[in-house]
Amino acid sequence: MPIITAPALPVTDEQRADLLRMASSTSLAHRRVIQARALLWAADGTANEEIARRVGVDSDTVRRWRARFAEHGTQGVGVIAKGRGRKPGLGEGVVAEVVRVTQHERPPDGSTHWTTRSLARRFGIGKDAVARIWSDHHLKPWRVDTFKISTDPDFERKLVDVVGLYLNPPERAAVFSFDEKTQVQALDRTQPSLPMRPGRAGTMTHDYKRHGTTDLFAALNVATGEVLTDFHKSHAAIEVLRFFKHIDQNVERGLEIHVVLDNLSAHKAPEVTTWLAHPRRKRWHLHFTPTSSSWLNLVERWFKELTDKRLRRGAFNSVAALTEAIATWVSHWNDDPKPFVWHKTADEIIEKVRRGRATLHQIKSTTDH
Repeated sequence: MPIITAPALPVTDEQRADLLRMASSTSLAHRRVIQARALLWAADGTANEEIARRVGVDSDTVRRWRARFAEHGTQGVGVIAKGRGRKPGLGEGVVAEVVRVTQHERPPDGSTHWTTRSLARRFGIGKDAVARIWSDHHLKPWRVDTFKISTDPDFERKLVDVVGLYLNPPERAAVFSFDEKTQVQALDRTQPSLPMRPGRAGTMTHDYKRHGTTDLFAALNVATGEVLTDFHKSHAAIEVLRFFKHIDQNVERGLEIHVVLDNLSAHKAPEVTTWLAHPRRKRWHLHFTPTSSSWLNLVERWFKELTDKRLRRGAFNSVAALTEAIATWVSHWNDDPKPFVWHKTADEIIEKVRRGRATLHQIKSTTDH
């Protein structure tokens, strides 16, 4: 029995150009690409049954494509007609309820947060559906960020003082961000680490041997990024004073010295305050950060660099080996120092903290604790 063929599909030159572009696209939806190819074959006079065989559909589907093209032109290619296509798999209100439960309820077993599987069981839907809802609403229950809002009564005054020093440092002055990284441990691995290879990360044992600790004192020059360091067995007032003298010796005469530091009692001990009160130290100015505001001290950012790049994956069989490794790393850092640039203004930070305090007060009022 002969195959009944349809006449060639009428296509203008402009429509053919559009169909060719769609048929060769690597970014359009697959259904649009397939339909464009089918319509081009139809325009060349290829039988509907042959087109259907080539694209893997039935001939009635090809006829519908031809009819839609005749009515809507290239605007109708690949468009799903109203009422057709895959129906939504979730009932009305399910998405909003998943979002609400994720944010405001906990699993019945007392877990601190939901997983895709536990929430999927709660609603009788697939875990992938939960994952899509979380992605669409930018929810990440598995993550938690730490924070603490300062309760320092002089928070705003101290904040303005420190941020002003970062953003608009005084002329003829050296500005330092100072702190101690206490109890830095000399940790050695119980077995040798294996090197990195293609397709496999380097390895290190999860357990370690302790070989003592040291306290690292560091003062970051805010303008240049250079760091002054020293090592001590503790961070009592006498060690703080010794390091202040180290800073004093390394800053040329004629320059003021401004130091940003936290409220550790050793920083305000009589030995320190007496030394600073001497007329010879009139160039010294201390700027204390608010309590619970270590994020305001730029040297903390440098400590992170040191930890990530030298300490966390290092192996040290003695305190001497640890201090030598840190000193070498610091020496290389100072060969090509990179300052950390402060961007936020005091007003921006204060506004954010006020919003945080208001939210925290609301939560406390709701939970009554």
